[in-house]
Amino acid sequence: MKDVSESLAIAIVPVTPFAQNCTVLKDRATGRGAIVDPGGDTPRILAAVDAGGVEVERILLTHGHVDHAGATEAMRRALGVPVIGPHRADGFWLDSLAHQAAAFGLSRDTQACTPDRWLEHGDVVEVGELRLDVLHLPGHTPGHVAFFHAPSRLAVVGDVLFQGSIGRTDFPKGDYDTLIRSITERLLPLGDDVTFLPGHGPTSTLGHERRTNPFLLDPDAYRMPR
Repeated sequence: MKDVSESLAIAIVPVTPFAQNCTVLKDRATGRGAIVDPGGDTPRILAAVDAGGVEVERILLTHGHVDHAGATEAMRRALGVPVIGPHRADGFWLDSLAHQAAAFGLSRDTQACTPDRWLEHGDVVEVGELRLDVLHLPGHTPGHVAFFHAPSRLAVVGDVLFQGSIGRTDFPKGDYDTLIRSITERLLPLGDDVTFLPGHGPTSTLGHERRTNPFLLDPDAYRMPR
């Protein structure tokens, strides 16, 4: 695992044919941690947990797409821990996980998932002694959330923002203008120095994206005609 700060260590585990960045978070003080977005490849994720000496106490979901949540039920059974998030507006995505998996030729063992706790904007999730602030960031999906650890200046943002791009908005209940507002009004104000872990691809900083991301520099240029 990589030490991000005095209190937080992480491991990024690419899973599924979509190379989704499943993230293992570890509170360095207690050894307790969480798995964020277990999209698939359960043995690979559990191997990273074991290698990092993490005592997993919860599973966190940013949103309900199968590449992020497909292995949630398998992981919940394996570890006996609660599932937290996303916002309840993504319930229809979590209910359709098996259908999503079949459509993309993914694991036949994928099952629908009901979280033990839905999240709202402004909630706090505790992992060991870590406190993660919850941001509701709709647009890619209506119930998408991100997790921000302020002391480490680190945000796990799922498919909201990428290095040089943003999340797709052509899925059911996606909306481009809503996504741009989520990024500009809730994510970027966290600060230019914040490093974010996207759902796919390399990490970046909010400042770098604010200065260079074409979707943020000129949102109107990429808006699809209605």
